[in-house]
Amino acid sequence: MRFRGKAHKFGNDVNTDYIISGKYKFKTLDMKELARHVMEDLDPDFYGKVSRGDFIVAGTNFGCGSSREQAPLAIKYADVSAVLAKSFARIFYRNCINTGLPVVECDTDLIEGGDELEVDLAGGVIRNLSRGIDIPIKPLPGVMIKILNDGGLAAHFRKHGGFNLD
Repeated sequence: MRFRGKAHKFGNDVNTDYIISGKYKFKTLDMKELARHVMEDLDPDFYGKVSRGDFIVAGTNFGCGSSREQAPLAIKYADVSAVLAKSFARIFYRNCINTGLPVVECDTDLIEGGDELEVDLAGGVIRNLSRGIDIPIKPLPGVMIKILNDGGLAAHFRKHGGFNLD
């Protein structure tokens, strides 16, 4: 899997209420509507700035807080191709994989907001095209790559008729 887009940088401890404010979680289940409010508490103009394929880049503990799947789904429906961070809250990390949103652990100190990036999950590298440097990434286990390639866990089950990871 390869992705190319622009970096939108945030800090440490971005919780799920910052990703999608709790005031929206119970008003609608329409993911396209929720996507319009992604990251708005940290950057009110985020949805208007993000283009299809761009990346959310953060520090440590991205996705801490509640375990609701609306947070990764809202990011995915905002057309963000992947989230890059130094570390993730474990439940958020797994929810991302389950919903088909790639998450990448890497040294995000080498990325600034606005940098043009190319992420190569299979190759294990992020190319920061703006700075001319390569950033190694923590590889995803093969089973997670298969789930992501299928579009998430439910799509993987539909495709393979159950839990088949071969």
